Amino acid sequence: MRRILLLLVMLLPAAVFAQDAPETPMVGDCTIFPADNPWNTDISEYPVHPNSDAYIAAISQYGDEYLHADFGGDGEYGIPYVVVGADQPFVPITFTAYGDESDPGPYPVPDDAPVENGGDQHVLVVDTGNCMLYELYAAEYNGDGWDAESGAVFDLTSNDLRPAGWTSADAAGLPIFPGLARYDEVEAGAINHALRFTVEESQMAYILPATHWASDSDDPDLPPMGLRLRLKADYDISEYTGQARVILEALKTYGMIVADNGSSWFISGASDPRWDDDDLNQLKSVPGSAFEVVDTGELVTEVGE
Repeated sequence: MRRILLLLVMLLPAAVFAQDAPETPMVGDCTIFPADNPWNTDISEYPVHPNSDAYIAAISQYGDEYLHADFGGDGEYGIPYVVVGADQPFVPITFTAYGDESDPGPYPVPDDAPVENGGDQHVLVVDTGNCMLYELYAAEYNGDGWDAESGAVFDLTSNDLRPAGWTSADAAGLPIFPGLARYDEVEAGAINHALRFTVEESQMAYILPATHWASDSDDPDLPPMGLRLRLKADYDISEYTGQARVILEALKTYGMIVADNGSSWFISGASDPRWDDDDLNQLKSVPGSAFEVVDTGELVTEVGE
């Protein structure tokens, strides 16, 4: 009997852990990177970065001081994506600017793939037949395939990064798709990954898993690409409801990562007509001062470091 009880005690923590462990984000049968990928890592206990206060002040100094959902508007805003299977034909990709830092085509991009509204014109394709992610920046269909300023391919089963110094379809050299708030996740009650966000001005540096910077400033207080922030544990979110509440819970656990230059404090989401703008507008009351920067690694200021 004692041996049986001891066995039960030994098994209980593992069972409880398995029950409480968050699910790795998935699309179809594909995980969106492994469970230990930086995007999927719980950073709620990470130490605060020693330069946190200066970084937060620098992000807010250009006028935008509150969180903002850069998606909604009946699907007009946000970054769209398309899911394809293994039978999707591959088409040629012609790179018009950063071909030397892009993964060569062909890519399995449908002729009618949705293109992001606005200047960035991102095209994101999740290939669930092969568990691959294809992303284009400044993309335009040309009749035979696609023109794009840059493009990147990511193996969703791997933690491999872009080569040092390389961009992607995003300024930081990061994938875009895993950092989007997606309606289906929010509707299910939990976002189990970090979110992508933009800052007005950035530093000529990056922190892994970013691999690229988009600045000529050496101001040490400006945020580098790849900088990771979290909503402070003591920031009261009890009055927030619905979609906004789920997003804020994720920001406490997984945080958000500087991925591009743009309006400060704008977090990214997938375009979807089901977003509730009134609900998302609650986020506009969350000040940048409610966030802190966490220490996730060394600053890279020279390619090859």
